[in-house]
Amino acid sequence: MKRILLAITLTAVILLSLAGCAQPDKNLPQHRNTEVKVILDYVPNTNHAGLYVARDMGYYAKQGLAVEIIQPSQTGAAQLVAAGQGDFGVSYQEEVTTARSEGIPLVALAAVIQHNSSGFASPAAKNIMTPKDFEGKTYGGWGSPMETAVLKALMAKYNGDFSKVNVINIGEADFFTSVQKDVDFAWIFRGWAGIEAELKGIKINYVDLSQEDPIFDYYTPVIICSEKQIAQNPDLVKKFLTATSQGYQYSIAHPAETADLFVKAVPGSDPELIKASMKFLAPRYQDDAARWGEMDLNVWKRYADFMYNNQLMKKNIDPAKAFTNEYLPK
Repeated sequence: MKRILLAITLTAVILLSLAGCAQPDKNLPQHRNTEVKVILDYVPNTNHAGLYVARDMGYYAKQGLAVEIIQPSQTGAAQLVAAGQGDFGVSYQEEVTTARSEGIPLVALAAVIQHNSSGFASPAAKNIMTPKDFEGKTYGGWGSPMETAVLKALMAKYNGDFSKVNVINIGEADFFTSVQKDVDFAWIFRGWAGIEAELKGIKINYVDLSQEDPIFDYYTPVIICSEKQIAQNPDLVKKFLTATSQGYQYSIAHPAETADLFVKAVPGSDPELIKASMKFLAPRYQDDAARWGEMDLNVWKRYADFMYNNQLMKKNIDPAKAFTNEYLPK
């Protein structure tokens, strides 16, 4: 009996020893995913669809990332990312350009939409057909000097007099509410407010910035991070963009499914608006670019020169340092 007990004991010790030397199951997670914060530029909308797809379809997780998508506070995404309180963010070319002019080292990593899909909209009854017709009308904006410069430049092309435009600050007020009061026209994203107008049966006239002048066909919105992030965590940047690109590629190929995913991810979304907006944006995310997110130096240079020449910044920037295509998947 003693011999049997001894044999059993020795066998148990050997088995425990072997178990300690066993190789880990490759199918099981071996470490926690890296936590990443992405700060939006505005309330969630279809410009952000690829981010939600990448998160909820598991593309980020496959890259070892646990991504949290955060709505902005009163402090904008650009400021938070620059301060290191967010890893990545959603911004605009004009904001990145201004930041770099002020010595804030933000970098654009990808263009969400290849061509500017914003412009000046007005109810059809206002009879505003061209920038010349802005004369004698009230513009509702958000108080940026950049708005004034763009309006002046557009009107000059049509021999319009900007001094005859009444400009008021409506902040983030809704376009439809504003034009029912004291505002005649405002700056909108066609893929959002423009689609919403169609769904509501409201006829609008639209001055398309990308069609008026190549200067205004800039990148809006863009994915951003800081120079510090790139220098310290280049692999993280690459992984994030790999998954984000997959998210937008899925959105391009499957707009209806993306709309359904977005509605689930963002409670309170209008399913009809989301679906129609996705149908509009799907072919525009990449458009004529070789790959989603790719940016052109000439686009950055043209708009930086416009901002500098119109005294929107004290010094011009090196546009080649304001963006990079390096971390986009090949």
